[in-house]
Amino acid sequence: MKAFLLLFAGLPLLAAPLRPDSAPANQRLPDSVFLQEIGRQIRHADPMLAVGSRAGQVFAGNARGLFRLDAAANRLIAEPGWTGSVQRLVTTGDRLWALGSGGLHQWQTNGWKRITGEVISDVVAYRDGWVAAGGSRLFRVRDQGLEPLTPDPVPFPVSDLEVHQQNLWIHGPGRLTYLDRGRFGGLDSYGFPSDHAFDWGRFPSPDSRAIASTGDALWLATARGLGELRGMRLRTVAGAEGLPYEDATCLAAGFDHDLWIGTTRGVVRKIGDDFHYFTGRRWLPHDAVRAVAVEGKSVWLATDGGLAEIRYEPFTLAKKAAWYEAHLEKWGQKRLGFTHKLEWDDALGEFVREVSDNDGGYSGDYLAAQAYRWAVTRDPVARREATNTFHALRWLETMTGIPGFPARAVWVKGERGHKAGHGSGGYAAEWNDGADGKFEWKGDTSSDEIASHFYAVSVFLELAADGDEIQQGRQHLARIASHLIANHWKLVDRDGKPSRWGRWDPEYFATEEGRFDRGLQALELLSFMKTAAHFTGEKRFEDAYRQLVQLGYPDFTLRQRSSFPPEDIAHFEDQLAFWSWWNLLRYESDPDLLALYRRGYERSYDMVRIERNPWYQFVYGALTSLDCEPAEAMRHLRDWPLDLRVWSFANSHRTDLRTPAGLHAPKGGVRAFSPREHQPMRWDAWTLQEDGGDGGRAVAEPGGWLLAYWMGRYHGYIGTPVGAPAEVTTIAPEAVPAGGARAYEGPSRPAVP
Repeated sequence: MKAFLLLFAGLPLLAAPLRPDSAPANQRLPDSVFLQEIGRQIRHADPMLAVGSRAGQVFAGNARGLFRLDAAANRLIAEPGWTGSVQRLVTTGDRLWALGSGGLHQWQTNGWKRITGEVISDVVAYRDGWVAAGGSRLFRVRDQGLEPLTPDPVPFPVSDLEVHQQNLWIHGPGRLTYLDRGRFGGLDSYGFPSDHAFDWGRFPSPDSRAIASTGDALWLATARGLGELRGMRLRTVAGAEGLPYEDATCLAAGFDHDLWIGTTRGVVRKIGDDFHYFTGRRWLPHDAVRAVAVEGKSVWLATDGGLAEIRYEPFTLAKKAAWYEAHLEKWGQKRLGFTHKLEWDDALGEFVREVSDNDGGYSGDYLAAQAYRWAVTRDPVARREATNTFHALRWLETMTGIPGFPARAVWVKGERGHKAGHGSGGYAAEWNDGADGKFEWKGDTSSDEIASHFYAVSVFLELAADGDEIQQGRQHLARIASHLIANHWKLVDRDGKPSRWGRWDPEYFATEEGRFDRGLQALELLSFMKTAAHFTGEKRFEDAYRQLVQLGYPDFTLRQRSSFPPEDIAHFEDQLAFWSWWNLLRYESDPDLLALYRRGYERSYDMVRIERNPWYQFVYGALTSLDCEPAEAMRHLRDWPLDLRVWSFANSHRTDLRTPAGLHAPKGGVRAFSPREHQPMRWDAWTLQEDGGDGGRAVAEPGGWLLAYWMGRYHGYIGTPVGAPAEVTTIAPEAVPAGGARAYEGPSRPAVP
């Protein structure tokens, strides 16, 4: 594969064809092992107040008593013979304790043993034994019961005990002290008794709830954030410091020097300077978190709706790609060469495939992903999938009977699924009977599909096409380009009229709507003609391109992305633009036009950079060889959940809503959200959306994720896992849980000449 760099304005720009391993050395990141979050929920009608785990046994407690987790049945079972409430479960070393109205109990292999009937608020391992707190008193815990630890009471009612840096710390609402040689807090600098545990700072709120040690710091949970005690300095960690929600209820040290923070609206994992926020039905049966327990790499959460588990398993991005490929198959997200989102059908009580307004456009991402995958791995499965989707896109064009006019989607008469009942922009759907009577095709095709066809088929031609496929791909692009030329830059449907969103002509640009659209539309049409000329070598396409240049279309691309008014901005149009920039910037050779296009592209990228969309980032890096922030792209790919259901999410209540330094949000919004806090998505969605989702009634198709990953691999931004064992790079077929839609059982796709 031959490649060269075209230089202009002092900056390199990648020229066609595609270059493998083009990422600069300082932007290449290894596909190292990371810990992937996996969620599970055990719902219960009553709120859970406590959770504890030891040796794989998980217990929960509430006002009604004690429950044991039946892991196989995924349900909580009342512990037989237990009387009274359970307010707390505590693991100290190899001991598990239950604290409640019935006193203090210790878990043993043959059941629970009551140590005392006295109400105990906390127990902790301390100096080769155990210390318990009840009321304002501290006790040593003996097998026979309790004995006083100190002659004097603590100067306040005790709610929590913690051993931190060899000291026993004692917390009560609004108070914090320590045990110093039998007294509480020691003496101040003037020799007066004082239980003040810090010299600098103050509680974030007098309404304090819990303490926990991570070794380097003692943490305090309050209604207005965390207190971080180091030495004698107490610092507040709240929204301004990145804490997503401040109303903290409980704390627990994690398994990797991390801290888990339960709140009234979800749970937060603090790891280093990062905060990972888990909220909503994706992760929790209820957002109010009352207790946290950690055993191994499983984190158990007691909530007002039952228990939740967030466990961590070692993954690489290579393994995640394998997971999503298996998910597409196992969950019935493929049909006739297309990839599909799933939707819940209330009448059937199951997920079915959505036959959408834009199946060809969305499936183009999967075609390009498989072309990149084939170029990287030479896996015959990748070429099979790429070729299958390529012929599906060709079929969309041939089945309409209008040369160069592809359908949006295909419906099989009588099939099980959801047939799009609308067109884009809220217009009526236009379904047409196919010639064979088995299929219907969706018309009123828009620029979305055309941009996807030119992008995906060009990637396929450069990386994966072989034999007859090369000429078939060239002819496919040529027919679409010819249709636009013959119809004076319009996409003309079977009624002889332009489709609603298929206009690139100067007359349209003179309208009010056209003036708003012309930056994107001009970019698309220039890219289409330049791409057709590149692959066919036919002069008529280059002549058409030159005609557009004479009409001033390149100047419109300087404002490709309109930024005002923000409420009129359609975020999906950014993907259309990047599909089009990809070819135009690589196939153009005129230095003056390239310089002009580059200005427009830099403006476009600057407007979407805040979104932390990994595909946008890799496109930018591959086109310019400049810094595309691959670490942020990799973070986004790692943060995608394995569960692709589109759960509802809420972020507008958060206390960390601010635009990161160096970025701006010209299209509205404040900051991008991690997929764990948002949703898995196609790249035409918006990562700055604060609230949304679908309550788990839809299942995203991961074609966009696979495209970004394999593109990153091809260009060298993401490394190949080296020396990693198979368990972190591949998956067993049974690893992906069953679910989704039934497999497609309708007629086969006809052969496309």
